[in-house]
Amino acid sequence: MIVVHDIFICKPGNASKLAKLFKEVMTESKEFVSVMTDMTGQYNRVIMVSQYDNLTAYERSWEEQKNNEELMKKMKEKMAGYHEMYLTGSREIYQVW
Repeated sequence: MIVVHDIFICKPGNASKLAKLFKEVMTESKEFVSVMTDMTGQYNRVIMVSQYDNLTAYERSWEEQKNNEELMKKMKEKMAGYHEMYLTGSREIYQVW
């Protein structure tokens, strides 16, 4: 199994807003697991967690999203302006043993 953490470092005051937005938008995704916010460590972090059977499933999921024009249109509408809430981000992919 593969676990993916999409990590966003938010502008002050925006972490909870972005977490709520991700939770609302991603609940329909079968790969979505949870959204986390920091309690220790670096401030203003939002981490979106998803899981896949393997890296092939992860790549397939991206391709399916890109090729689904209706889904992409809905996602863009719901996520409009989200990039104004964060400063930077990263992605970590883990192999679960």
